[in-house]
Amino acid sequence: MKNTTSNLSRRDALGVALAAAATPLGAAAATAAMAASSSSVPTAAARRTQPSLVPEWVLTTPQGTLRISALCDRALRVRFLPPQAATQAPPPSLTLLPGRAKPLMKQTPGADATRLELPAIRCEVDNGTGALRFFDRNGALLLAEAPGTRRLTPSRLGDEPVFIAEQVFESPAGERLYGTGCFQDGAMDLRGFPRRLTQVNSQISLPFMLSSRGYGLLWHNNGMAELNMPEQWVALSRAKAETKAESKAEVVDVTTTTGNAQVVRNLTRFEGRFRTDAAGRFAFLLDVGRAMGSRHSVEIDGKSCVEMVNHWLPPTVGFVVELPAGEHHVRVHADDGDAPSLRFGAVGASTTWRSPVADAIDYVVIAGPSADEVFEGYREISGAAPMMPRWAYGYIHCRERFHSSQEIVDTLREFRRRKLPVDVMVQDWQYWGRHGWNAMRFDEAHYPDPAAMVREVHGLNGRFMLSVWAKIGRDTELGRATAAAGHYIDQTDWVDFFDPKAAAFYWNNQRDRLLKLGIDAWWQDATEPENDDLVGRHTAAGRGERVRLAYPWHVTRTVYEGQRQAAPDRRVMIMTRSAFPGQQRHAAATWSGDIGNDWDTLKRQIPAGLNMAAAGYAYWTVDAGGFFRPGDGQYTDKAYHERLIRWFQYATFLPLQRVHGYMTNTEFWRYGDKVEAVARQYLELRYQLLPYLYSLAHEVHAKGAPIMRPLVFDFPQDDQALDQAHSYMFGRALHVAPVLAPEVSSWPVYLPRAAGGWVDFWTGERRVGGRTHDVASPLTRIPLHLRAGSILPLGPVLQSTAEATGEVLDVYVVPGADGAFDLYEDDGLDYAYEKGGFSVIRMTWDDRRSALRLASRKGRFAGMRTTKRLRIHRLGDGRPTLQSTPLREVVYTGRATEVRLG
Repeated sequence: MKNTTSNLSRRDALGVALAAAATPLGAAAATAAMAASSSSVPTAAARRTQPSLVPEWVLTTPQGTLRISALCDRALRVRFLPPQAATQAPPPSLTLLPGRAKPLMKQTPGADATRLELPAIRCEVDNGTGALRFFDRNGALLLAEAPGTRRLTPSRLGDEPVFIAEQVFESPAGERLYGTGCFQDGAMDLRGFPRRLTQVNSQISLPFMLSSRGYGLLWHNNGMAELNMPEQWVALSRAKAETKAESKAEVVDVTTTTGNAQVVRNLTRFEGRFRTDAAGRFAFLLDVGRAMGSRHSVEIDGKSCVEMVNHWLPPTVGFVVELPAGEHHVRVHADDGDAPSLRFGAVGASTTWRSPVADAIDYVVIAGPSADEVFEGYREISGAAPMMPRWAYGYIHCRERFHSSQEIVDTLREFRRRKLPVDVMVQDWQYWGRHGWNAMRFDEAHYPDPAAMVREVHGLNGRFMLSVWAKIGRDTELGRATAAAGHYIDQTDWVDFFDPKAAAFYWNNQRDRLLKLGIDAWWQDATEPENDDLVGRHTAAGRGERVRLAYPWHVTRTVYEGQRQAAPDRRVMIMTRSAFPGQQRHAAATWSGDIGNDWDTLKRQIPAGLNMAAAGYAYWTVDAGGFFRPGDGQYTDKAYHERLIRWFQYATFLPLQRVHGYMTNTEFWRYGDKVEAVARQYLELRYQLLPYLYSLAHEVHAKGAPIMRPLVFDFPQDDQALDQAHSYMFGRALHVAPVLAPEVSSWPVYLPRAAGGWVDFWTGERRVGGRTHDVASPLTRIPLHLRAGSILPLGPVLQSTAEATGEVLDVYVVPGADGAFDLYEDDGLDYAYEKGGFSVIRMTWDDRRSALRLASRKGRFAGMRTTKRLRIHRLGDGRPTLQSTPLREVVYTGRATEVRLG
């Protein structure tokens, strides 16, 4: 074995050549490689006793070259290259930060394995099989390659040679796996679960997984990836309609890349049979056979396995079912224009990653053992998410769409008149009117003076977000200039953001035409690009299949870096519909796309959002109330009003709180007094939570910890907590369990095992952890609990974040365990925090002494108030949180002080 300072010679590498590239690295190959390199080290005994420090470790075999490099003290990158690329430098990474100094690994050869050690992770290379095993700092096994499963299979992409890269990892019983982004299949634990990672409307693919065993794994490839892809096929054939419902055409209103449209859809049934040789769990992946679907319905032996209907759905959906041995009958209901295929296979004790278009196997392992430590490491190697402007954490009001400047300003005035808090007004598409698609101009007939309109919004303590697309109509004045400069992806209207010149051209126009109007935030829509449209295209970065997942990264970087240069004192805020690892560096929040409004869709958003967080992307939200809504009847439909309320309660405890709705005036008062009253309650609570939420946002920036926390973050040893797909922690203090069914007055809530238990936010009732409680949940309440040891700072009710001063805070302490909280503050608008312009007050609760200690304030920023009036509450005595009486009031001047509540 050789390191970078003592690599195999070209002659020696060729001397151990010529096994097929698809053959796994095996014992014979590893032995041959070691024999070929033995002349460089005196004896095996000497090798075992001579550790050395290296930044990279290299093993060359006839099948290829294995390279293991250190990225940080807890992260290792593994690359396996074909023989012809043995000395090839890796291409620039979008995910990994460039220019970082690599730490040195301690390399210790041994008789059975070579050990590569960093402070928080150790890798062992088996000398017999070449398989890798990874351990944490305590020596616990985190992850292991399945021996003999490292495969690079030659393939072709048109006339271009490529490889199919595949690696199988062992997944022992009891492991839970989370991540891969926002999917609509409803799955939370992905162990054995199949997914095809493509970027489409309502699906965001991030090839990163978090394990309950205490590691994160990044599958480092810009092309489409497949997870646990089943290898067998069910032959499906089109069947004749049995009922009138099956043969009835349906006309639906949809959004398209050219605007609103009506399409005709026909329900069609497909049938097939397959056999299982043994009983067990089986994984299935349905592919409807075109870019987007509208129906996913699968029955096996008469039992429903998948049933999803929306105007747009991702083209693939996975599911896992228990089946007995024998023959099985499957029915698939899909659209008449679909050509569905169905794959299946037994679920085993392994996880398989595959990239059909690759040049190498390339993955990164990050050791915890805690989830927070995993994401500290991920942040270190892939970059920090910037602080959003403070107003981004208030209420963001969207609809499809406002039709004029006057409508926007009048709506904001009505929010203020009704005392409904709001910060951001959003103009969706088609404001360009006669100028054509995304011309980066307002139609003057309806927006006569956009700059004056923005000033009016600012004068009402609001902010303005504008929809801007990554495509430009070729028939527009701007489109003709784009085409003349050669800045389009061939045969599309999508700008080729892979080309730096095209990206600069795009931003220069957005800056000169729109930023100068005073616009505060950007809704960069459809950055997948829509309908997975890179397939079969040529881009400046090569064939579209090579960069199929990475388009949104380039769009958001263009806008983020452009605004940082053009307006360096204004924080960037981007909302976009797709994402890629590393994109968190671009101040880009995501949402779950054009979803429906039914209960099942609401239910599926919760694991979708939690798996975004588990994939390392903290900023995600939904169209509360659903994007596709029930038409004009929604304003009087009591059943929909109930759903809207439950959707909005959930949205209150997301990183961003917003509503949206297709062909809808989404303002709360249009739904009657009851909806408006409950909405006001949760808007006010959102603004009271601002000190807590903004401090969580700083933790995202400083440590990589998400705001919306899957329960594996805080309760990894609680198996029942790990099974929960529809509850989560909002920060470390609040447990949230949205209501997901109609006409209920109580809701079952599993509270994880936690020292000191939990306190109901609404009633003050104490509840023990480790069991499921039937929690009162009238329409005005979402089940919400505070963890013992929590310190929750709440501010006053505000109408916008512009009113926030931080001068008066209510600090709620939950006895039962020790706890701590860092209260973070800064200017909220600029980037001074990057240079130390912020303050932190450390609060700690000593439960034995019933003492709250406030440490000395650290740091300062321009405009900071030097004193605070803190009203200290103690919870858990059966009194509602917001009605509790403060036990002490303290004027905090920045000096350390202690408050006894005993």
